[in-house]
Amino acid sequence: MGRTLDTGWRLAMLLAAGLAGSALQLQRADVLPVVPALLLATLAGGAAWWGRRWLLWLLPCVALAAFALTEARAGWRLAEVLPPALIDADLRLQGRIVSLPQPGLTGTRFEFEVDEATHAGQPVTVPRRVSLGWYRGFEPDALLAAPLQDLRAGQRWAFTARLRPPHGSANPHGFDLELWLFERGLRASGTVRATTADAPVLLAAADGQWVHRLRQHLREAIAARVPDARAAGVLAALVVGDQGAIERNDWDLFRNTGVAHLMAISGLHITMFAWLAAALLGKLWRRTGRGMLLLPAPVVARWGGLALAAVYALLAGWGVPAQRTLWMLATVAVLQSAGLRWPGPLVLLAAAGVVTWVDPWALFQPGFWLSFGAVGLLMLTSAPPPPNGPWRARVAAALRTGLRTQAVATVGLAPLTLLFFQQVSLVGFAANLLAIPLVTLVVTPLALAGAVLPPLWTLAAAAVQALVALLQPLGSWPVWTAAVAPPWAAAAGLLGGALLVLPLPWRLRVLGLPLLLPMVVPLPERPAEGRFELVALDVGQGTAVLLRTRRHLLVYDTGPLYSPEADAGQRILLPLLRARGERQVDLLVLSHRDSDHVGGANSLLGGLPVRGLFSSLELAHPLRALPLPHQPCQAGQRWAWDGVLFELLHPPDLPDAAGPAAKPNTLSCVLRVVDAHGASVLLTGDIEAAQEAALALAAPAALASTVLMVPHHGSKTSSSAVFLDAVQPRIAFVQAGYRSRFGHPAPAVLARYAQRGIGLRRSDICGAWTWHGSGDGRCQRQQARRYWHHPP
Repeated sequence: MGRTLDTGWRLAMLLAAGLAGSALQLQRADVLPVVPALLLATLAGGAAWWGRRWLLWLLPCVALAAFALTEARAGWRLAEVLPPALIDADLRLQGRIVSLPQPGLTGTRFEFEVDEATHAGQPVTVPRRVSLGWYRGFEPDALLAAPLQDLRAGQRWAFTARLRPPHGSANPHGFDLELWLFERGLRASGTVRATTADAPVLLAAADGQWVHRLRQHLREAIAARVPDARAAGVLAALVVGDQGAIERNDWDLFRNTGVAHLMAISGLHITMFAWLAAALLGKLWRRTGRGMLLLPAPVVARWGGLALAAVYALLAGWGVPAQRTLWMLATVAVLQSAGLRWPGPLVLLAAAGVVTWVDPWALFQPGFWLSFGAVGLLMLTSAPPPPNGPWRARVAAALRTGLRTQAVATVGLAPLTLLFFQQVSLVGFAANLLAIPLVTLVVTPLALAGAVLPPLWTLAAAAVQALVALLQPLGSWPVWTAAVAPPWAAAAGLLGGALLVLPLPWRLRVLGLPLLLPMVVPLPERPAEGRFELVALDVGQGTAVLLRTRRHLLVYDTGPLYSPEADAGQRILLPLLRARGERQVDLLVLSHRDSDHVGGANSLLGGLPVRGLFSSLELAHPLRALPLPHQPCQAGQRWAWDGVLFELLHPPDLPDAAGPAAKPNTLSCVLRVVDAHGASVLLTGDIEAAQEAALALAAPAALASTVLMVPHHGSKTSSSAVFLDAVQPRIAFVQAGYRSRFGHPAPAVLARYAQRGIGLRRSDICGAWTWHGSGDGRCQRQQARRYWHHPP
């Protein structure tokens, strides 16, 4: 027994070393070429084999081998790159749709496997798999040539498209789109171009991809059978993994009640399906006399359940969470079939090692840690099975076990949830007690069985409607939010959550409460009295700036409206503000009515309390109708917060006198902020040369600032020489989209800044830029750079 235990611990340490090697590689900003990386992995593996008897030698060799293998795989993916000369060029692509198309209000997104690519009639090399959008015209330069319903999985097309390297917004605590694309092997993204001269051609209605074609057929069949769009969206998400079928408001309800994990095909769904399939197969197999002579029922149940779970994962789109769970189940099945009776934690560690071997980038996914964390906690806190006896006693024991399991999962995983999402549902325990059995034992089985017997979808939809009716009263409860905790507080919180649920003496378990406190109620870092912090966000083609003093927050503009379904307020501003621990916005300044400046305002106003609004919006603008204290921007308005002075310099007249016909740029609110040490910033909106000249003529001394927001995103209509000479900034920042279709910032404008020695921070290169009143500030894209990120 001791020898087995020693072997188990030895293996656990080796697995942990491999995980550590892969995790260390993920921190790199660059990678070695593939051949040297493979050579390093081979040498490390050989050294490990030579010194396998000495654990202290073996552990670093295993870690180095895992590091080098991950490095080589990363190099293979990075080698598939879009040549710079082909970026935004008109390329004729031929290939097929290899994913479930995702329709929206303005168009459809899909993954496309390229077989042939030409440019100006000459063959060129582009990445094999790309992410494409085929739009209806929300973007001025993108047209939809075919109706949305004509885009189907497996179709073979020839069309003209423009491609770009993967490039997403880079903001503190923001979603890493470039990692998401890299993990899925999508090495370029772009837009289909529909032109009369080079029209798209459907080459084949169905060319392979039978799984995705079946998924699309089932999605459409559910929509046709179930009239309730909300219920149909949930069923499509559970059957074919189409999370986009669930509306944004419904996702908000599910997140606020803590049941969102049930509405996307996750480890819970795959595991429950495998368990139910194994139980059913085992029961049926025991009734076959000859079958029992060939194979024992447990073997059939184990591998049959795994095979059916693999089919479900394929039907669900073979997403990363489903793959992760399937590899974990396969590891457990192999160990059981080999007769290895490993302790539960060792089995879990082996499964994590296999998952990381298959997909090392899963270590960056919250689902990886939540899945393994939940299973690990349940293993460590599991109670003995209920004793045999009367059925009432068994039912009571099962109910107690279910309540205990849910309590362990809720309390034990709360720190992880706060770590990844900065929020925890206060009603999650009660909501999951209702939702888990209903979704896993009723809705999901009925939804899957409906693929064979469609009337069952009606019953499944009724169960979804009942669940939503139960959740809606709970959805009105507040959600606990907390700022991102420092590493020491996060580690203490994770330990505290584990202590509270582990089967330890209560005098030890209560120690978890003070350990949790720094994570649950962190103290966010704030500027000193008389200082301010500026964060120029990376929102693409648009403006959004945070100005933070000791006790007040000002938001200047809210970024663009990306589509009717998404905006910068929802995607960038609100997540960042919550991660920073902001409870309210003391003043929102909307410089003018252009959608790239006010596009995220509705989401911001709906997500956080806003105490006041300054703007140049006309009276008829919809945002003016909101019940919010409002003042028109007017030159001469001044106030002080925490030793920091704020002054509006433009517009000179009340903008209410100007109607919608007035050019919005000319009415932009210009705000100057000065701290107690003389550091200053000038926020300019989209003023143009005429307004710049008027400001420079009226009060040139009042314009002088350390930092300047480049007016109008660097348009050639602004940043006149007389204005720059009056402001005399040391640093200027410009918020413009990557390869902006407007040509921002214009080359002539860049030259004027360079001639004056003004340091320039561009959001398309720098990402979000943070400045604390001294120094050069920091760029998010450089500070958090990893090798999968688009090079600045």
